[in-house]
Amino acid sequence: MTAALALVVAVAALTGHTLVNAVAWLRRPTGGPAEVTEPVAVLLPLRDEADRVTPCLRALLAQRGVPGLRIVVLDDGSTDGTADVVRAVAGADSRVTLLTGVAPPPGWLGKPHACWQLATRADPEPTVLAFVDADVVLTPYAVAAAVTGLRAADATLLSPYPRIVVRTAADRLVQPLLQWLWLTFLPLRAMERSRRPSLAAAGGQFLVLDRAGYLRAGGHAAVADKVLEDIELARAVKRSGGRIALADGSRLATCRMYDDWPQLRDGYTKSLWASFGHPAGAAVVLALLLLLYTAPPLLVVAALVAGAPAVAAVAFGAYLAGVAGRVVSARATGGRAWPDALAHPVSVVVLGWLTVRSYHLRKRRRLTWRGRPVT
Repeated sequence: MTAALALVVAVAALTGHTLVNAVAWLRRPTGGPAEVTEPVAVLLPLRDEADRVTPCLRALLAQRGVPGLRIVVLDDGSTDGTADVVRAVAGADSRVTLLTGVAPPPGWLGKPHACWQLATRADPEPTVLAFVDADVVLTPYAVAAAVTGLRAADATLLSPYPRIVVRTAADRLVQPLLQWLWLTFLPLRAMERSRRPSLAAAGGQFLVLDRAGYLRAGGHAAVADKVLEDIELARAVKRSGGRIALADGSRLATCRMYDDWPQLRDGYTKSLWASFGHPAGAAVVLALLLLLYTAPPLLVVAALVAGAPAVAAVAFGAYLAGVAGRVVSARATGGRAWPDALAHPVSVVVLGWLTVRSYHLRKRRRLTWRGRPVT
């Protein structure tokens, strides 16, 4: 009974923290009519994105409230006709510049190198850089709202996290964990105020940065060899004296990250090892997650079989507290709450398996992405 009570108290406390983050500290750009007068460059790195870039680029061309908007696109060695699609969609729009990327030199990974080329070749020089991935579709005032949010937060980097579009069972099990993890375990207000680089988070799907602060931090050159270049860039900004902020960007953007299970599996596998760091630390974190969120329903069954209904009731309370945390996270970030949250213990198990797979393939130097080695 004591162990069950400890579980319910711990999970309820974490869910309470999720609620405080969601209600009190999470920034929420509205996405309504806004206007910024400073020059802004939206930077779009592309590698074999012919099948998905059209909605993204059309949404960029439809941006309002940014008279000085430039859209700079980099074709990063695509072999599927991505550049042709960009030309067809952009037409003769003078706001769009299409660049041809060069292969990353030794010591660079593909994504940071593509972003660095975009940032250093944007002309004329903007005061704000907005990095957008090809799977992101912005609402009409998204860029204006994000820039306004950046300035209101007095930040160097603002990460407005898009609403993640889920369609398959795998999506629904894994994708909501992204927002749930940082809402549950990251103290948002402390993250914004603290100068500690270790206390940082960001999502690379949509990042908005003050250009001067970005260059002062070293830009993507400072994170050239990092798999999680978005989080490492946020840390670099902090190390240079800048501030970072997270925001709920569900009113500004949607993102369909992966089309199927193999893409999702491989996408998480390439980077989870970098999220957790040393394998021993990863083992501790995963053990705690499994104990807190997967053990309670198993304990319910075991207690009922053993004829201990009181223990089963307490363990069921711990399970419900975990489900409540997922519901709070989903409601706060435009996600789907029901019935997906009920499968939260299974989600944690899948996360654990993906993490083990990530370390396993990294040890064997078999991690790749978009045809390039990751490590």
